[in-house]
Amino acid sequence: MLRVNVVISSITAERYWDVRKPMPPIQINTNINVIGMEKKQNETLEVPYVFSIAYNPSIAQINIKGNAYVNGEKNEVDQVIKDFEQKKPPAQIIIQSISNVVFIESVLISRTLNMPPPIPLPHIPEAGTKPSIKPQGRDYSL
Repeated sequence: MLRVNVVISSITAERYWDVRKPMPPIQINTNINVIGMEKKQNETLEVPYVFSIAYNPSIAQINIKGNAYVNGEKNEVDQVIKDFEQKKPPAQIIIQSISNVVFIESVLISRTLNMPPPIPLPHIPEAGTKPSIKPQGRDYSL
């Protein structure tokens, strides 16, 4: 079984929008890029990544860089590196592990900058109203 340890090495964040102005309607785009994959000793892979958050209109940006260190059985590690060399997407556990760390960190950073978080917040219906029946899953509507 693969084990992933995610480390953040760099965080840059900047708010461009004047805090005294009302916030316009925005879209938030997130992107995780795995930059490479290098096999190290002891059946370990070093996977550098960049996570970026862009607000549209351009009211702020957040960038997080770091490395994920992947350990596992020799055959599993070899398969992950082989897939990467064949331009296949990285293993789900790698992307999920990176996502878990960087999204939590980005929520804290967005709070510091007084910006909307890069993840949808749960919608709680008002008291006395019937909840609407919607399909299961994430609802990004307002």
